Amino acid sequence: MPHRYRILAVAALLLTACAGPRGVVLAPPPQPPAAPAEAMTPQPSPSYVWIPGGYVWQPTTRAYVWVPGHWTVPPAGQMWVPGHWESTADGHVWVDGRWKQG
Repeated sequence: MPHRYRILAVAALLLTACAGPRGVVLAPPPQPPAAPAEAMTPQPSPSYVWIPGGYVWQPTTRAYVWVPGHWTVPPAGQMWVPGHWESTADGHVWVDGRWKQG
């Protein structure tokens, strides 16, 4: 096998080993930017709670996109625990927000 084809074969093997679906190389996202000041719209009624906005990582563009907060009616007896980014040895990971008994 000529040298240049060996290099291409090794490169293809490495990309395959480090690739996610469709051959996209997955890398952990960098630390997200600080959340902007968010103005809450008027509360629709006392039964609504505010779910704060947050950044969503877009791996295809390697950029964060801000998703604004919103009002919602919680499930009976539940309270919202906001999602957040955690720093790990492998980079930053998103921990989903969730409803919990409260």
